[in-house]
Amino acid sequence: MTILPPDPDFTALRVELARLRGERGWTFDELAGRSGLARRTLIDLEHGRTTGSLSTWHTLAHTFDVPVEHLLSTLCADHTPPGGRNS
Repeated sequence: MTILPPDPDFTALRVELARLRGERGWTFDELAGRSGLARRTLIDLEHGRTTGSLSTWHTLAHTFDVPVEHLLSTLCADHTPPGGRNS
């Protein structure tokens, strides 16, 4: 029997994107200008219409000056991340 990992929490990821953007007071236009990503892409990410690529999240981590692990760790917000259990 194969035990599948829990689903990633994409809601937590998009909420963190919104939090970081709001914390800085940046509009979607400003974030687009700073990151080089399309405004529409950023809106779609934050509103959950797309999950984005690893490259997109890497770019956003650099734009917000946070470790990429900070963003991606939110994918495990509703469960124990891998390596977090004592077996």
